[in-house]
Amino acid sequence: MKIVIISDVHDNLVNLEKCLNWCKNEKIKHLICCGDITNSETLKFLAEKFIGEIYLVKGNIEIYDEEDLKKYKNIQYFGKIGRFKINNTTIGICHEPYLIDKILEKDSCEIIFYGHTHKPWSSYAKASDGKKTLTVNPGALGGMFMKSTFAVYDTKSKVMELKILESL
Repeated sequence: MKIVIISDVHDNLVNLEKCLNWCKNEKIKHLICCGDITNSETLKFLAEKFIGEIYLVKGNIEIYDEEDLKKYKNIQYFGKIGRFKINNTTIGICHEPYLIDKILEKDSCEIIFYGHTHKPWSSYAKASDGKKTLTVNPGALGGMFMKSTFAVYDTKSKVMELKILESL
């Protein structure tokens, strides 16, 4: 099963729409957002245009009212950090990279997604149980500082892909 991971949208509705159209064409059912959607209009756009399940954490510059999240049945909101399973894959999410250690305090995840730096990146972090966990930043969908990117993770094959929006 393929999952799309986005971060740092920063109210760029044009880029968000292009990504969501790609998701629709690829029949993506799960989308992870690592924060910095920014305002209520963008939050609404995401919730209404993506027909599957959305897993969301709070970014550092959100200006939407967290009460608005209750309107959208397809959004699972975790606050600053989240941990959940999709297709028997344990996934952690956060916005700022320093929160990765907090996710790993109890035990490992198979993979952790984060944002904030706007730089697509992957590395490993060690959990309290000693296991290594892959950490991945999908880059910024909003396209500030670098090209607009998002990631696609296949829970069956364990393959990670980086998508550059302008090449879709």
